[in-house]
Amino acid sequence: MLRRLYREQPESFAFTPENRAWAEAQISKYPEGREASAVIALLWRAQEQEGWLTRPAIEYVADMLGMDYIRALEVATFYFMFQLRPVGSVAHFQICGTLSCMISGAPDLIAICKERIAPTPHTLSPDGRFSWEEVECLGACANAPMAQIGKDYYEDLTPEAFIALLDEFDAGRVPVPGPQNGRYAAEPLAGLTTLTEHESGRTQYNASVQRAVDLGDTIKRIDGSEVPLSAPWRDGPGKGASAKAKARPAAKAAPKKAAKKAARPEAATAATATRPEALEAPRAGGADDLKMIKGVGPKLEQLLHSLGIYHFDQIAGWGAAEIAWMDDNLKGFKGRVSRDEWVRQAKILAEGGTTEFASKVKKGGVY
Repeated sequence: MLRRLYREQPESFAFTPENRAWAEAQISKYPEGREASAVIALLWRAQEQEGWLTRPAIEYVADMLGMDYIRALEVATFYFMFQLRPVGSVAHFQICGTLSCMISGAPDLIAICKERIAPTPHTLSPDGRFSWEEVECLGACANAPMAQIGKDYYEDLTPEAFIALLDEFDAGRVPVPGPQNGRYAAEPLAGLTTLTEHESGRTQYNASVQRAVDLGDTIKRIDGSEVPLSAPWRDGPGKGASAKAKARPAAKAAPKKAAKKAARPEAATAATATRPEALEAPRAGGADDLKMIKGVGPKLEQLLHSLGIYHFDQIAGWGAAEIAWMDDNLKGFKGRVSRDEWVRQAKILAEGGTTEFASKVKKGGVY
């Protein structure tokens, strides 16, 4: 299957400070000259941070590891675990379509995805909150049919149970993962016939489900704040190895452009984020062409319209709190507002001016 980078890409990428520290710890696992061995781990962390794997993220990781961009791209395009286009901001549903699931009802689940989310896989729902795909065997054949949603398995699904899951996610809740028919794990449907002593003393959930329940949110993306950074191979009793790892210089400095943009003062904390004022419909004369703002493509323009944003002057009036809210809620395009300086561009366009990018749009040189 041909896998290519998505046509719309953000201008830059940078790990959060916490994720950067985590990434550097992973690199320190490997001998000098073998830093590239951490590429899968770092690409996955980048995808977790952004929701999908962008070209700037691939190049950023390659720079950290001293790799040619094409080598990192080869890894990203080879492994199907890497999403090369935006996924739903709330959840991405991966429906197992291999033999056990297929003969147990997976086609019914796929039909529901086509009806409730989008007619085709890897396509965002109209509100941008959900997406889906059919995947190969996920190794839960005894609990077929099943789907992976976020980081967890939802098993023993029926069409009714799957619709109920969709409704829960749509309402902003995260349903308990694991078997959806009352099973504890993967024991026979008729009940245990051996090892029955386990039944009386078992915990409420099996180990993986209990972990998810304790976490409380199995679809949250990794940003480095979940648990304190732990790198025992570097910071533990082995002082010699630790000192060597800490003394080793980075293979290649991260792009200055990405670091500079990540440090802009426009960012605000989640606590101060404020939803921008929205309109119920465009003003008389119709909506502005928001695609004239660099970083806004057709999908993002549609998403902005769904949030009540139709005009340049609306964006031009955003302060740090509004930017923070939009950066956090444009899932799949996280950080796009501040990275591409939407407010600066919108102010120029709202006053009747133009930008180099807007001029290209008018000439038909973009999209």
